[in-house]
Amino acid sequence: MNNDSSSRIVAGLSEWIATAAPGAKLPSTRTLVARYGASPVTVQKALRTLVAQGSVESRPGVGTFVRAVRVARPNDYGWQTAALGTPPHRIPQLSTALRTFPNDVIALHSGYPDRDLLPERLVRAAFTRAARGDAAVSRPPSAGLPELQAWFATELGSAMPVGVAPPAPSDVVVVPGSQSGLNSAFRAVVGEGRPLLVESPTYWGAILAAASAGVRVVPVPSGADGPDPDELARAFEQTGARAFYAQPNFANPTGARWAPDLAARVLDTVSRHGAFLIEDDWAHDFGIAADPVPIAARDDSGHIIYLRSLTKSVSPAVRIAAIVARGPARERILADAQAESMYVSGMLQAVALDVVTQPAWRTHLRNLRQQLAARRDLLVDALREHVPAARLEALPQGGLNLWVRLPDATDLPRLVRDCESAGVLIAPGGEWFPAEPTGAYLRLNYSGPNPGAFPDGARVIGQALAAQ
Repeated sequence: MNNDSSSRIVAGLSEWIATAAPGAKLPSTRTLVARYGASPVTVQKALRTLVAQGSVESRPGVGTFVRAVRVARPNDYGWQTAALGTPPHRIPQLSTALRTFPNDVIALHSGYPDRDLLPERLVRAAFTRAARGDAAVSRPPSAGLPELQAWFATELGSAMPVGVAPPAPSDVVVVPGSQSGLNSAFRAVVGEGRPLLVESPTYWGAILAAASAGVRVVPVPSGADGPDPDELARAFEQTGARAFYAQPNFANPTGARWAPDLAARVLDTVSRHGAFLIEDDWAHDFGIAADPVPIAARDDSGHIIYLRSLTKSVSPAVRIAAIVARGPARERILADAQAESMYVSGMLQAVALDVVTQPAWRTHLRNLRQQLAARRDLLVDALREHVPAARLEALPQGGLNLWVRLPDATDLPRLVRDCESAGVLIAPGGEWFPAEPTGAYLRLNYSGPNPGAFPDGARVIGQALAAQ
């Protein structure tokens, strides 16, 4: 009854507002109660509805008034062009993978796993416990909570063979997400204007971080098996670069996992040139048919700067990552991270630590492996059936994505638009190339929502591709 009364009041006042002058004051609550025979609570609910609709505006202590019509006019921000000048670095646009989407689309573009793949109960319980602890009201150390530093160090150290010295907790710098870690590593280790070798294609966030830091990116060809080691050595010699950024385990976007021999050759090349390997172990928790073994587990001489994030595997609301580095490189990275954010939220660090130290965390990861395998295979089968012109260069052994090659004549922007018009969001592969793309690619996420719709999504892609 209250809802009906509220709707009746809204309808009646809307008719009155339509003929009232802008700025006219509405009758008082007492008058409206008497007029409509409704309670004050129902009248207030109706007024809130009108405020939300933009028909009226409330002035506390004064009353409620018909909203004045504001005439639209163009805004002139031309003066800012002269004030800002030429940007020091041309920053690429954010990737398609970060686009939010309504529930009624088939989302194959995202870079994040579906909510169903997250340890939601562990995360919610951890937030509750952290809110009752000191982390909610205290400032953590700049390098991170000691317990979380120790956890990251132990995780990497457990993969190291006998004879390789494990990292100490003091070698760890906790950062607010891997993007922040990349920014600090590139600024501190590479430096503005200097060359950074990267795989091509590579993670679009690394391209963004390099542009933000003013670092000059030098692409090294990479494919389903990883980078070409001869091309890597040649790039070091030609550029004098002192760092190589790579994702040796389940690379984004290709899904490549380096063989042990390739990992050894890359580490040898890096060491010979007195350089750093910035190893981004983004998919450490997303193994399917293989377990990731960080190359950093082979090195105790400080040549590898190791980055591991928990954001995608724990929760996108818990942006926590860590850099493990030794020697002066660690001190420079810490100094840059301090200048950037001073410290990372102790609350989020406490939540992340709570989640990954629960016995149920390992159970979650085992279940996650099975779910990712089923989703990956479902999307692969759907593509084979409905997009026969697409070619999957390798079946990824882990990660979240398929890297799909399309015919060279494909009009990729048109394909993306046509698929979106049909309710399917896809990510064009050009965003993952630091230079010109070497072909027409799509990066398709098999960890997104509603995997039952993967066949429908593939069917739309196939139809849009055939229409070209």
